[in-house]
Amino acid sequence: MRRSGDGFIRCGDGHVRWGVFGAAGVVFVYLDGDEWRVLLQKRSAWSHEGGTWSCPGGALDEGESSFDGAMREAEEEIGLPPGVEVLGECVFAPADDWSYTTIVARVAGPFGLSLNFESEAMAWLAPHEVDRLTLHAGFAAAWGQIQAILRSAAA
Repeated sequence: MRRSGDGFIRCGDGHVRWGVFGAAGVVFVYLDGDEWRVLLQKRSAWSHEGGTWSCPGGALDEGESSFDGAMREAEEEIGLPPGVEVLGECVFAPADDWSYTTIVARVAGPFGLSLNFESEAMAWLAPHEVDRLTLHAGFAAAWGQIQAILRSAAA
């Protein structure tokens, strides 16, 4: 089903990006002992920057909040667990007319299955394992801020 935000847009910086009204995603995390685990998905080869790792996410619909859009996309792609606690968010805004908001949300433990064709694989990873992956460019730009949120939440 086509949604109001689906589509590519040429942004003010000249780059073409997915999400007419911007985009959002969510990184689910949980504490495994004293180490964070982060849920990432490997994007299907056919998708934008396919073969890279990122969080579930996608285009925002007109008027949709970043949180609502991120949760909608996660539910479509991997399902939603009960009891999500938002730890923070970071915004990647490479142009004045487009941004991608990443919500960092704590859950009780591992969950999730690939529910559609957008994911090639999913994995719960320690942060040092994420550093070794080929990351989607937008997620890579946010990764340092995500790690800072996790350090702050663990303190």
